[in-house]
Amino acid sequence: MMAAAPTAKPDAGPLGNLPDHVGAVTLDTFNWLRYDSRQALLALAVGAALYAVFWTLRWGICRVLGEGHDVTTWRGFVRRIVRKTRSPFLAVLAMQAVGNLSDAPAPLLRAIGFVFTIAFAVQGAIWVREIVLSLVERRTSAEESESLKDAMNVITVLVNVIVWILALILILDNIGVNVTALVAGLGVGGIAIGLAAQGIFSDLFAALAILFDRPFRVGDVISYAGNTGKVEAIGLKTTRIRALSGEQLVMANTKLLEQQVSNMRRIEERRIVMQIGIIYQTPPDVVARLPGEIEAIIKAQANVRFDRAHFFNFGASSLDFEFVFFVTEPDYNMMMDRRQAICLGIMQRLAELKVEFAYPTQTTFTAAPDGTMIDPRPVMELPAPAGGAGDETVTPA
Repeated sequence: MMAAAPTAKPDAGPLGNLPDHVGAVTLDTFNWLRYDSRQALLALAVGAALYAVFWTLRWGICRVLGEGHDVTTWRGFVRRIVRKTRSPFLAVLAMQAVGNLSDAPAPLLRAIGFVFTIAFAVQGAIWVREIVLSLVERRTSAEESESLKDAMNVITVLVNVIVWILALILILDNIGVNVTALVAGLGVGGIAIGLAAQGIFSDLFAALAILFDRPFRVGDVISYAGNTGKVEAIGLKTTRIRALSGEQLVMANTKLLEQQVSNMRRIEERRIVMQIGIIYQTPPDVVARLPGEIEAIIKAQANVRFDRAHFFNFGASSLDFEFVFFVTEPDYNMMMDRRQAICLGIMQRLAELKVEFAYPTQTTFTAAPDGTMIDPRPVMELPAPAGGAGDETVTPA
């Protein structure tokens, strides 16, 4: 076997003395094919076979995973990434593998390595782009994807710009270009753009926070700052909420996330705390019975879990009771129906026990000139004495 004729190898970078590089690669490849044609043809055949294996493997994986799977499933996610593996990258990958295993000329190996670096940077950018966008889409439902259409367009643009700039920097760095000034310029430009569009980016990142953290979704009923409504759309800058009173509320994403937001849709059960008061004239034995009576009324209701009932306070004009129960279904109308039924049951039972509800009352006592208390109850009229005036009434002092 005859070795390839040695040639002078330029010391400059890949972009320096480009004609010399091309000439060295061409000459050494020609000599390799001329003096060691068997090994060269074998390398070409192995490279073609490897490319066929890579292509078949990609096709087989996509075929096994099947079509029609959404990106939110692992099948759809993996298939999307594999499908984005380009054929030129597979060909260069096969060339790189064969070059490392064969006795190819050094200039040809360097040229293959240079092409592989570019192909890998481009393919890596495609993979990163698809992975990021797939993860974003996996975090959204169909309704959210439609409502976040503007935000998704901006996200796609930002991802494309970032990954392709990184790929370009990697390629330029590997071909010998000094990228320090380029990176510094991109940093300064990015800071200037960020300061100029600070408000827009703030709301955009707030939209991304809503998208990924999911404090609420389209269709959820939320309450914030005294307002309650149904989320209709989550946009690039604002969230639109349909208030219970009918009007549409438009809230900036940043301002909305700065407040405490209650998501009513995620209520699993509702806790109800109620109090009643009865008059002080109620007998103690009846007072002692009331917590048990209230418990029985609550337990008789469907989808209701009793917690407690107590006589807990001597009010200004009432004996106060407090009771707590849970409605085990999140539906608001059901909760109100159960609450109403319990209230009516308590009223009916108190009427049967001849117990009166208390209401704010106040009794005023006055005193006679000698300091004795005067009964505030109505004064009974005394009959007039016989033979008297007849029209006068006598009342006690």
